[in-house]
Amino acid sequence: MDNIHDLVIVGAGPAGLTAAVYARRANIEVVMLEASAPGGKMVKTAEIENWPGTKKTTGPDLAYSMFEHATNLGAMYQFGDVSNIKNDGNIIEVECADGKVYKTKALLIATGTVERLLNIPGEQKFTNRGVSYCAVCDGAFFKDEVITVIGGGNSALEEALYLTKFASQVNVVIRRDVFRADKMIRDKVYAHDKINVIVKSIPVEVVGDDKVDGIVLENVDTKERTTIPTKAVFPFIGLDPKTEFVKNLGITNEFGYIKANEKMETAQKGIYAAGDVLEKELRQVVTAAADGAIAAQEIIMYIEEHE
Repeated sequence: MDNIHDLVIVGAGPAGLTAAVYARRANIEVVMLEASAPGGKMVKTAEIENWPGTKKTTGPDLAYSMFEHATNLGAMYQFGDVSNIKNDGNIIEVECADGKVYKTKALLIATGTVERLLNIPGEQKFTNRGVSYCAVCDGAFFKDEVITVIGGGNSALEEALYLTKFASQVNVVIRRDVFRADKMIRDKVYAHDKINVIVKSIPVEVVGDDKVDGIVLENVDTKERTTIPTKAVFPFIGLDPKTEFVKNLGITNEFGYIKANEKMETAQKGIYAAGDVLEKELRQVVTAAADGAIAAQEIIMYIEEHE
């Protein structure tokens, strides 16, 4: 592709979509590249109660609203699984796995994060056959069954509460004896009659024949192992940044998160980052959107200065 775009945004979650809205309002040409459904983690979130001005909405509804806003303003949306970035200090080349190359004056990386794996026997074997990383996507398949959630943070407990709509019982397994989640969510979990909290335990194997029948847990103190019956396992134990394609640019920290300043600028000229992919403390829809707005404003000025 010989055409040189004003701005290519890699990732169409809340950060990328917000940046697209701001850029298009400044008449900046925008191409959004996304390897999956637009909306990022919002698509996998059952309910959102902390988006200012909206008491409660679903993740997919908010994602669609943002996407429609950006595309109605003229942002172009393309499927693109980005595999490499080249930057000569003037024009940036965005290479995709299918061989397409997008040339651009400025690049915004807003690829977010992916769910961390348990890395235990049976996890890969039973993925999509009882092991799932998306309660919204797969929870309804386990109506009136026992479901087990691994993790003690906000995401894990929110998903556990959502899964009670379908399950006969939801086990929540945590390594420690206390949750890391916010008090409001903890209180809801402890008060729910369908939720069974299993403390000081770690999963060591997912078992079954064709589908999941149980999970083996190990007590962190006694090392005793117990197999508990369950028809589904939903791990929510953390996230890793989607930054493999920028490893050669020298803009990530030791954990793979992108380092950027308050203007969302990376160490590479013309390359910016926003949202959960950043080295930061708080990863929420609202903070991702704020990052996207800041990045877009800086990119607008960068493009105007280099015309």
